[in-house]
Order: sequence, then structure tokens, then C-alpha cells
Amino acid sequence: MSSRASASEFVVADAHSYDRRSTPRWIASHIFRYKPLLVTLLIGAWGNAACNFAVPALIGVAFNAIVQPKPDLSIVATCAFWIIISQLVRGGLMFMRNFSSEIVGQRLERDTRDELYASLLGKSMTFHGVHAVGEMMARATNDVHELNLMFSPGINTIIGSAMFLFFPLFVSPGIHPQLILAPALFIVGYFLAIRFYSSQLKPATEAVRERFGELNSRLAETIDGIETVKGASQEKQELVEFNRRASAYRDAAVRQGDIEARFVPLLLLGIAEGIGFLHAIILYRAGLINIGGIITYMGTLQMFGFPTWVSLFGYSQLSLGMAAAQRIRELIETETELDQNPNGHTAPIKGAIRFENVSFGYRDAAPMLRDLSFEVQPGQTVAIVGQTGAGKSTLVKLLNRTYDVTAGRVLIDGIDVREWSMESLRSQISNIEQDIFLFSRTVGENIAFGAPNATQAQIEQAAQSAQAHDFITGFKDGYQTVVGERGVTLSGGQRQRIALARAFLTDPRVLILDDSTSAIDSATEDQIQRAILHAAQGRTTFLITHRLSQIRWADHILVLRKGQIVAQGTHDDLMQQSDAYRRIFDTENARTASAANIPEGIPVPEKIDQPELEPGR
Repeated sequence: MSSRASASEFVVADAHSYDRRSTPRWIASHIFRYKPLLVTLLIGAWGNAACNFAVPALIGVAFNAIVQPKPDLSIVATCAFWIIISQLVRGGLMFMRNFSSEIVGQRLERDTRDELYASLLGKSMTFHGVHAVGEMMARATNDVHELNLMFSPGINTIIGSAMFLFFPLFVSPGIHPQLILAPALFIVGYFLAIRFYSSQLKPATEAVRERFGELNSRLAETIDGIETVKGASQEKQELVEFNRRASAYRDAAVRQGDIEARFVPLLLLGIAEGIGFLHAIILYRAGLINIGGIITYMGTLQMFGFPTWVSLFGYSQLSLGMAAAQRIRELIETETELDQNPNGHTAPIKGAIRFENVSFGYRDAAPMLRDLSFEVQPGQTVAIVGQTGAGKSTLVKLLNRTYDVTAGRVLIDGIDVREWSMESLRSQISNIEQDIFLFSRTVGENIAFGAPNATQAQIEQAAQSAQAHDFITGFKDGYQTVVGERGVTLSGGQRQRIALARAFLTDPRVLILDDSTSAIDSATEDQIQRAILHAAQGRTTFLITHRLSQIRWADHILVLRKGQIVAQGTHDDLMQQSDAYRRIFDTENARTASAANIPEGIPVPEKIDQPELEPGR
């Protein structure tokens, strides 16, 4: 189990839990899900080493049979036969080891990516606001793949080489007890050298992973903002910055390679073989071992060659994998401020909303909203007006817990939003912002994003309500037209009408329109306003807008200035009682007159064919 439970906006039910108290524990808790495969891996590794030792042992026996005054070729033939058999068995065992290792490595990558992706979906907007997308993508793709490589071939070769490492230590005394000296000295020197090598390699591989993340982050940011880059003619500057980060990544990789080039166990291997051969010759001259014993012994020492050579690669891969795992675990373990609260209140929202002395600020920054209090009755429409930066968009994001208040309470139907089940709360609140996000999918799939089981007829009805049906059917593929990422192949007005259709289809109980008609032309706006007016019937609606026609038909108007409510009431009340509201209204009126080329002093009509509204609306 994890050492502590982290809050999350979204949790996937998983039969497996992972120990995140440390990176090695976390990796082990993933790997030990597949114990049968680990057992076959160990059996294959041990059998591979044993079959490999059979070759020098049998050659030694055959050599003794040949050097006799009367060579016994039958012994030689028997040894040759068993060498062939041993290598066939060895091939099967190696396949079993490598197959098991590859399966575990692939599943480790799959499970880690699932865990990380679910974790990222559960992070709050505060978390996503301070973490670069490119950096997270580097961890979710390249770093996760490094875990696969860490196990296979990394850990696989280390386990396999460990069997080769200890076999000479166990079998050499069988030739002569003194011959344990060279293997013992080599193993001691090998582990000391590996310890020193790993300590130097760890910071180098961590730097490689960090520089790669920075490189990927800059690349993703530049591509995402390519229109701004081109518009400002900054291609050369971005290329310079990318090359700078690429150079930093290259330098980190070169540093890693420099450490790998000074791999001391390769030197120790040569020394151990020299000492072992000299020792065996001395024992032979003393009549303590025969020629076959020397050949078997030297063949046994040659087994050190495999762990020595693969360690150069295996421990580098292990270090890279551990560095990647540390980065992934840190991302998963980063705490989020919001909780899914799956056992919280679940009910249809009626739409009664109350703010009680609400304040909000981003982490250590100064509060953006201060001591807000107001009440909205079910079905009312509330317009929020104020200058840029007054906190209008931040206020409505407290309703669906995109952010949580830092003081006070937000209540929906008399219940604090923090006591609602997150899924129940958000599924009944729809927020349409000015910056519309569309997925790189078909138009129909974008409209049905919040209601994936909607029928084609329902999708088209929602599009008609949002005045989007006509332009959609004008496309060659109609509702099957694939839009570019973020909807770049559509105009601003088209994107906003698709977003409106998406909101209408989910039939939310609370509708938030954050300047959602800003990119719509005047003719279309008249139709959209009728659709919004119809959609607002029977549901609580918040309008953040500078459109006079929309402000005037609101039941209640909030005037924000520097994060505080300076006035609230109906349009007529505020025009009489609030200087701040009159200034905002007069400024927008003058702007509208200027845009329409109407001389100052002449009243500006609200809208041509403005729908008749009920009193108070």
C-alpha cells in the first residue's frame, strides 16, 4: 500500500496498490505482481550459467582423455555429445529467461503508464497550472519507457550475470581449494568498483533525464504556440533556445559516457585471469592438478567475462531507469488540493447558490477574491461584470471546484461544494469559456464529449440550438469532419458554437457562459442569444460578458472590482445606485457607439430584433 493516501479529483478503482515510500519499493511493488514470471526468469538465469559451465568442465575431461598414453576417444565423443545437449538446453533456458523478462518489462511500462495517467487526470488545475505540459509528456512517455528498458534488458542481464559471477566461486574449489583465491579477489574488487561506478553514474543519469525533460518541455511549448512564434517572427530565437537545451542534453549524455568509459571491472577481469592462470600453473608444476584441471579452471574464470561486459550496459540502464522512476514517482506523489470525495453528496442540483464570505488566492499569492457574499435562487440568471483582472472567471470556477476557496464557503442547494461528490457536482455544471478547447476528433464527437451515449439526432438537435448545424452540414463530411488540435481548422465563432452545442447536449443544471459569444458576429449573436435565453430557462445561469443586451436581461448583476463585490442588484437598481456600474455601462455604450459609427449623445439600440423578455429578465 502507499505510505499515505493523496487527495485526488479522479480515482480509478484498481485491484493493485503500490508502495510509494521509496523508489525501489515502488518498482518492486510493480514487479512482484508477476511472481511466476520472476521465478521462470531466475530458473532460466541459473540454468544458463550451469549449462555454460558444463562446456569447460567437459572439455577438461576430454583433454585429460586425449593426453593419456592411450587416448580414449569414446570419452571425447561422450563429452562432445553432452556439450551439444547442454547448449541446446541452455538455448531453451535463455529463451525462457529473456521471454519472462520481456513480458515483465512490457507490463511494468503498461502498468506505470496507467498509474501515471490516472494520477495526472486526478490532479487539480493548480497543479496543471504550474507544471509544463512538455515536461509531463517526457515523463509519461520517455521516462516510462526507460522503466521497461531498465528491467529488460537491464535487470535481466544483471540477474543473469550474477549467476555467472558466483559460479566460479563455488566450482573452483572442486578443482583445488587454493583456486578460490582469484575468483574471491575478483568478486570483492568487482563489487567495490560497481559501488563506486554507480555512485558516480547516478547524478549523471539524473542530469540526462532532467535535461531531456527540459528539452521536451521547450519543444512542446513552441509547437503549441507556433502561431505566436510565427506572428512575432521569432523562429530564429526559438531555434537558438532549442539548440541551447539540446546542447545541455548532449553535454549530460557525454558526461554519462565519460563515466562509463572508466569502467574499472574490465581491468580487474584481466588481472584476475592473469593471477588465476599463474596460480593454476604453480599447482600443476607441484602435481596438485592436471592439464584438464587448468583448462576447466581457466574456462570457469572466463565466465566472469559475461557479467563484466554486460555490467557496463546493465548498470547504466539500471541507473537511467531509477532516475526515470524517481521522476515518475515524484509526479504521482505530488499532492493535489482537491478530493474526489466519492462518498459525498449525490443528488440532482436545483440551482440555489450562496457565497458566504468567500476568499480565494493561488497558493502564496495575494488573494484574488476577498470576502464575497451573495445568493442566487434556482433558475435565476446572474451577470458578472467588471474590468479585466477583477476575478470574474475565478469566481465561477469555485462553483465546480476547479479551485477550492481559501476562506468562506460556496454552497449549492445548501450544501458546501466540498461535501458534494466531485463527479455528481461537475456533471451538472457546464462552463463555456472564451478560450474554447476542442479535441482533434470529429465535430460530432466534440459535441458529444460530455454525453458519449448521445444519438446522432440528439447531437444535431443540440447543434441546431447553438446555431451550428448549418455550418457543420456545409462541411464535406458534415458531423464526421475531423477538426485540428484545439479546433484550429475552425473560426472562433464556429468553435464557440460547437462548445455551446456541447453544453446544451449535457443539459446542465448550472450553466456558466464566460464571454462565450465574444467571437460571434452580430447576426449570429442575435440567434445565439435566443438559444441561450431558451437554455437558461429552468436552470441557474452565470454570464460573464460585456454585451449590454445580455447584462440587462439578467435577474441579478454582480459588479466586481479588484476581487471584491462593490455593487449588486438588478440593472435598474444599479444604474441608480452604483457609480461603478454606470461607468462600466457608459464605457461599453460608448464603445458600441464608436464601433457602429454613431455620434456620441445618440442612444444606442440594444439589439435589432431583441427577444421580448419577461420582467426582471
